[in-house]
Amino acid sequence: MSVLKKLATSVALAGAMLGTPAFAEDVRIAVVVKALGIGFFEAAAQGAEEAAAELGDVEIIYTGPTDTTAEGQIEVINALIAQQVDAIAISANDTDALVPALQRAMQRGITVISWDSGVAPEGRQLHLNPSSNSLIGNMIIKLAADHLPDGGEVALLSATTTSTNQNIWMEEMNKVLGNYEGINVVATVYGDDLADKSYREATGLMQSYPDLDAIIAPTSVGIVAAAQAVVDAGKVGEVNVTGLGLPSEMAGAIESGASKSFAIWNPIDLGYSATMLAYELSKNGAEAEPGAEIPMGRMGSLTLDENNEGAMADPFVYDASNIDQFKSIF
Repeated sequence: MSVLKKLATSVALAGAMLGTPAFAEDVRIAVVVKALGIGFFEAAAQGAEEAAAELGDVEIIYTGPTDTTAEGQIEVINALIAQQVDAIAISANDTDALVPALQRAMQRGITVISWDSGVAPEGRQLHLNPSSNSLIGNMIIKLAADHLPDGGEVALLSATTTSTNQNIWMEEMNKVLGNYEGINVVATVYGDDLADKSYREATGLMQSYPDLDAIIAPTSVGIVAAAQAVVDAGKVGEVNVTGLGLPSEMAGAIESGASKSFAIWNPIDLGYSATMLAYELSKNGAEAEPGAEIPMGRMGSLTLDENNEGAMADPFVYDASNIDQFKSIF
């Protein structure tokens, strides 16, 4: 038996006697999204894989339910607990309903963070906001108001009634609504982040409010569906669709004139950052506590506030002047 073979055998035997693996295993990080098949989250998964490749010892488990429900995510979480993953990074469909399942995960030594759409503090160790909630809230109303110098009627098309991030952004929007003279929010509807339902809700808004000037959709699914509804209703130039969307999915709406502008942060960066944070907590011993600065690789570091939350970056506005630069990226 060669020296190398003897060494390998000795290491393996030592590992077996100690009840631990002879070689380090990958850190398994589950990236749990609101629902599978949504472009925003598929782009975030690309970022997660980028972080995994950079770190070298990470396995990404990209998963989520088939629809945007808390019940579906709870089933996913329970399955991940059974698999004994090292970390769960989740974009939540409900702030509170996921807490008991995620607490069980933490009790079993699994790192839990939320990103994009948050979980109540008792159900996670930290939350990564894609941007500052106040900046996003102001941005979504400003995008509509910038094209309504004399004021006008706007309506909101959100995801679900329990979507943490959208609800917070709309609250922040309402706080600054008085800064935009003449802008009147006439209705808020919910498309459940389903393309067909969002389309129907947008169509219903235009039928119920014939003088509607803009639809604000702070969801990448809703904004695309609303833009198509405007085109199909023959209301391009009358109703402007804006909010948060992906350049690859909104390029056609910008070209048609259904949308004059929209905003989003880079979802690739978001998935990358969430993975880096989960790794730092689960592998490198980082502590999630107020004031902590936790590394996020090429994205710098996340500074946590008193609620163990932090913001990644400011939203970026896309329009006809720059959409071609980004539509092939995400």
